[in-house]
Amino acid sequence: MITLKDVKKIFSSKSGEVTAVNGINLEIKQGEIFGIIGYSGAGKSTLIRMFNQLEKPTSGSIIVDDREMATLRGRELRLARQEIGMIFQHFNLLWSRTVRENIEFPLEIAGVAPSKRKERSAELIKLVGLEGREDAYPSELSGGQKQRVGIARALANNPKVLLCDEATSALDPQTTDSILELLVDINERLGLTIILITHEMHVIRKISHKVAVMENGSVVEQGDVLTVFKKPQEAITKRFVSQFTEPEEVKETGEHLIEKFPNGHVIQLTFVGEGTEAPIITNVIRNFDVTVNILQGKISHLQAGAYGTLFIHIDGEDEEVQHAITYIREQSVGVEVMANA
Repeated sequence: MITLKDVKKIFSSKSGEVTAVNGINLEIKQGEIFGIIGYSGAGKSTLIRMFNQLEKPTSGSIIVDDREMATLRGRELRLARQEIGMIFQHFNLLWSRTVRENIEFPLEIAGVAPSKRKERSAELIKLVGLEGREDAYPSELSGGQKQRVGIARALANNPKVLLCDEATSALDPQTTDSILELLVDINERLGLTIILITHEMHVIRKISHKVAVMENGSVVEQGDVLTVFKKPQEAITKRFVSQFTEPEEVKETGEHLIEKFPNGHVIQLTFVGEGTEAPIITNVIRNFDVTVNILQGKISHLQAGAYGTLFIHIDGEDEEVQHAITYIREQSVGVEVMANA
């Protein structure tokens, strides 16, 4: 569906050239929700704006639905952009137009007849849950309602791709979740490919199938979300993942736990999918002559399943402890021994 090959974007400034995007390679399949995460200045906003050519790449190839976007001009580019909807952090609504008129605006530009525009806007108002607010102005709407208008407007021309540029970062947590649930619903109903950029790992783990992590203009890590959560490779990825793998109430480091439990073994267990519900610790206590203390843990629910971490302290004869650890590994649970007696 979408292929990026060695995409670069270099800006010229008084102090010299600035490389905002540096050699990005991505493959995004049709119907995927693909998340791009990074902190401010990572280059993610510049990257997403190159998908629809709001920014022109300095070099490289951007292919969307078998079309090389960088080579399109004039009418061809306008038609291609109609198939790529976009929603923004600050909504970008027309404040002098009602909800219905905002949604109809791209259809008006495309030359769609008034009766068809009205019919399409009515469909979209129902889809995004804004029935009864058709004649309201943006100033009369909540943040979540404004973003729903933005989503409906982006869908007006029946796009194949939806770009989301920090679409939830201006919203409170509860409203963010409702917008993310709407995006998942749209993805499933319409088979729409969704690309979202964010600095919030909550957004990625809530709805994304795959994720790319950006830092200093480059993608430093990418893969399906469960794999990235289970085995983050880069320091920045570990920093993002730790927001959900470390218990918020405790957040003690392995070193602190080792200091508190100098004898025995401090072990970090990683569970994915069905493993989060298996009675593994109970079975260890029943079947092996060891004592087990649960120190801290947390389960996060991802789009592709559940992911959890658990820190335990296990003590006993060394041979028996090793048997217990072997048993845990055989249950497809990640095991990291953080301290040995």
